[in-house]
Amino acid sequence: MKLAVVLFNLGGPDSLKAVRPFLFNLFRDPAIIQLPALARYPLAALISTTRNKPAQANYAIMGGRSPLLPETEAQAKALEAELKAQGHEARVFIAMRYWKPFAAETAREVAAYAPDEIVLLPLYPQFSTTTTGSSVKEWEEVYSGPGRTRTVCCYPTSDGVADAHATEIRKVWEAAGKPANVRLLFSAHGLPQQVVDGGDPYQAQIEATAAAVAARLPELADWQVCFQSRVGRLRWLEPSTETAILAAGRDGKGVIVSPIAFVSEHVETLVELDHEYAELAQTHNVAPYLRARTPGVQPAFIGELAKAVTAALPREGVQPHGAWRCPATHGKCPCKGGAK
Repeated sequence: MKLAVVLFNLGGPDSLKAVRPFLFNLFRDPAIIQLPALARYPLAALISTTRNKPAQANYAIMGGRSPLLPETEAQAKALEAELKAQGHEARVFIAMRYWKPFAAETAREVAAYAPDEIVLLPLYPQFSTTTTGSSVKEWEEVYSGPGRTRTVCCYPTSDGVADAHATEIRKVWEAAGKPANVRLLFSAHGLPQQVVDGGDPYQAQIEATAAAVAARLPELADWQVCFQSRVGRLRWLEPSTETAILAAGRDGKGVIVSPIAFVSEHVETLVELDHEYAELAQTHNVAPYLRARTPGVQPAFIGELAKAVTAALPREGVQPHGAWRCPATHGKCPCKGGAK
């Protein structure tokens, strides 16, 4: 049996020249800006033009390109090795949503491989219509090759995800001398409140992941979920990470920031958390300011991805991996799994 696993992720510019077209691809996605194409495309062009220079400055800090593809390639390589070690004839492919390798290119590679079975596996542990939902929709539009397909829509409370985050948090805490007076902030990429109000389960899943990680860290009992990366004038999920950092300072506490929605390093972690929020904390005397790394290629995380793949093989359609099921009130859950 030939198995193809397709990892979905956001993608990132591979040069400073690629920043503007990357942003255009992002903001023209109807899952991101919910307007008709006649209005969405000009708006995407405007946003990508006005945000180009500041975004280029951020990517320049990281050497002029996003590290997301190399990090995802390392995860794909590790996952493929794990699946082969289990006896599977497997290849792991990468399909990025807004930059290379695009889904259409990956679809051609998968079709040429001619798999018997395909597992679509997002590198977003928590489902959102704006991330996994958008990637799956595009894949269904571009793939017409062989293979029986099933989708892992989410895995927010799976052991490997929680263990990997807990390991990174404990590592940075211990390296700092186990400071007692710190608040653990689980920082997730934000969404407009109206997206969640419309039935998107993302916030509920973020909170579930945070609770699963916190349960493994009883020594860090003071914790909170917060949201970063706000864009535009709409109301976004609250509290913001900036607000949470300042609140910790007013309470006389330092912070450990864990990027709970991210499984690899990119601009939101290496620039927003490591530079912008670190400077904010320094300016307002919030000390210590510690930042946990993302799961990356941690064995616990890669092992959990392999479990998600093998658990998906006997079935078809869309299902979560692990114990999580969305409450029935989340109408945008892709599998309408009912109560948790």
